Amino acid sequence: MSLEGILGLPAQAIGIVVFAHGSGSGRFSPRNNVVARYLQRGQVATLLLDLLTPDEAEDRRKVFDIDLLADRVLLAKAWLTHDDRTKHLGIGYFGASTGAGAALQAAARDPSSIMAVVSRGGRPDLAEPYLPSVAAPTLLIVGGDDEPVIEMNRTAYRLLACQKRLVIVPGASHLFEEPGTLEQVAAQALAWFQRYFHAAQHEGGVTATKESHR
Repeated sequence: MSLEGILGLPAQAIGIVVFAHGSGSGRFSPRNNVVARYLQRGQVATLLLDLLTPDEAEDRRKVFDIDLLADRVLLAKAWLTHDDRTKHLGIGYFGASTGAGAALQAAARDPSSIMAVVSRGGRPDLAEPYLPSVAAPTLLIVGGDDEPVIEMNRTAYRLLACQKRLVIVPGASHLFEEPGTLEQVAAQALAWFQRYFHAAQHEGGVTATKESHR
């Protein structure tokens, strides 16, 4: 099978981030494209892709099938590790809403070359059985007005045993539509990815740690 995607490859990229979109969204997600452009300006390559084919996207069961979505994230990772343009780059995952569950499950199932994970307004609880096995440093970003999702992220935070951070953006709703809030997400994500991509370059690989901070 084949998946449609958009590869953004800046000069001298220090790593590449696969975007796992939320339910009903895909490579043209306006919010994720804003974040992707921000990352590219910081020398982080991006891959925005549709995790489902058009026919599959019409099936609500598949839209919320986190196991299937994680399988597709891993397919994207495998492609990146074989493509000449990206095979030398460390990989990160950026998951939004239900896509965060898929990204975290994928990171736990195959941790090789995964340098960092970022969740935006995510549902990490959908990957709950996998959370203690996530080795990649994980940043959870939640809107301050997104009360139910805040609690889901706090629970997930406690289950993660990796380097981790939980950031609550004041005044932001689930979709970060309020002025300036999505830019805060992008800045936090870029700093997180840059930190761990650079660390991996210096160390020659991924070093999992139990240290955490908030």
